[in-house]
Amino acid sequence: MEQRHLGKTGRSVSVIGLGTWQLGADWGEVEDKDALAVLEAAADAGVTFFDTADVYGDGRSETTIGSFLKANPGHDVMVATKMGRRVDQVPENYSLSSFRQWADRSRTNLGVDTLDLVQLHCPPTPVYSTDEVYDALDTLVSEGVVKNYGVSVERTDEALAAIARGNTASVQIILNAFRLKPLDEVLPAAKAAGVGIIARVPLASGLLSGKYTKDTVFAENDHRNFNRDGAAFDVGETFAGVHFETGLAAAQEFSALVPDGVTTAQAALAWIAAQDGVSTVIPGARNTEQARANAAAAEHLELGTELDTAVAGIYDRHFRGAVHTKW
Repeated sequence: MEQRHLGKTGRSVSVIGLGTWQLGADWGEVEDKDALAVLEAAADAGVTFFDTADVYGDGRSETTIGSFLKANPGHDVMVATKMGRRVDQVPENYSLSSFRQWADRSRTNLGVDTLDLVQLHCPPTPVYSTDEVYDALDTLVSEGVVKNYGVSVERTDEALAAIARGNTASVQIILNAFRLKPLDEVLPAAKAAGVGIIARVPLASGLLSGKYTKDTVFAENDHRNFNRDGAAFDVGETFAGVHFETGLAAAQEFSALVPDGVTTAQAALAWIAAQDGVSTVIPGARNTEQARANAAAAEHLELGTELDTAVAGIYDRHFRGAVHTKW
C-alpha cells in the first residue's frame, strides 16, 4: 500500500489507515476477539496507521490495540491516540498536569513507554489558541512521554489555529464527499506548513458505504441512533452533520458514479485519498471483511481524481447551504 509522510512526525503511514472508535463503543457491541481480528486483518492488508482515543469505550479501544502490539512485536504500525474528552469540556482542564495524567493512562492501556502521536480530542475552541497548551505539549515531547502531538478538530478555524503553531505535527478533521470545506483553506495551509492531514469520518458514519436505506435501524447504543440531533456530542460527528434522509439521497447519487469492480465505500475513500495534502484516511471497520475492503481502496486512487467534478456537484446541491458555514 502507498505510504505517505505524516506531517512533522518523521514517519510514513499507509494512505488508508484504521479508525478504532467502533472497537470501543458507540457503534453497537463488538466482541474482544472480533476487535483483535479487525486489527490483524487491517495490518495484514498493509495498514500501518491505527487511530484511537482514551474515551473510546473508556480505554477499551486502546487496550485492544495494546494487546495487538504485544502479540505482534515486529509490527510496523504507528498508533495515534487522542485525549481530553473524559473530563468537563472547559479550557482550564487542558493543563500540563492533566496531559501527564491522560498520557500516562494511554501509555498503560497501549503498553508503550512513549506515545507515537497524541492528539487533543476536539477540545473547547479557545484551547487551540492558548500558548500554555502548546508549551505543555512541548514539555511532554521533551520528557519522552510522546514523540509527536497534533489536534483533532470540529471546525476549520480550529485547524488553522493549530497549523499556525510550529510544532503541530498533524491535524485530524472530518473530510468526505459530504464535507468539503477543509479543501478551501485547511489542506493548503497544512501542506504549506508541513502538517499532516488525517481524514476522519470518511464514510459519513456509513452513509457512503451505499448500504443504508430509509428502513435501516441502528442499535440503541449506536451514535447513529442517539446522536442524530447532537444530543451527546457535536452533531457533525454523526452522518457528517446532515440529516439521514438527505445523506441517503446524496449517497445514491454518489453510488451511481462508481464503476463496476469498486464498492461505493472504496470509491469514497479513494476520492479523499486523492485530495492534495491528505496523509491518511481512517475508516472504521467492525469486521475483518470491512477492514480488508477498506484497505483495498488504496488500489483505486486514480478513481478519486475522476470523481472530483461530480462530488462537487453533489455537495453543492445537497450540503453546501446546510454545512459549509457550520464547521
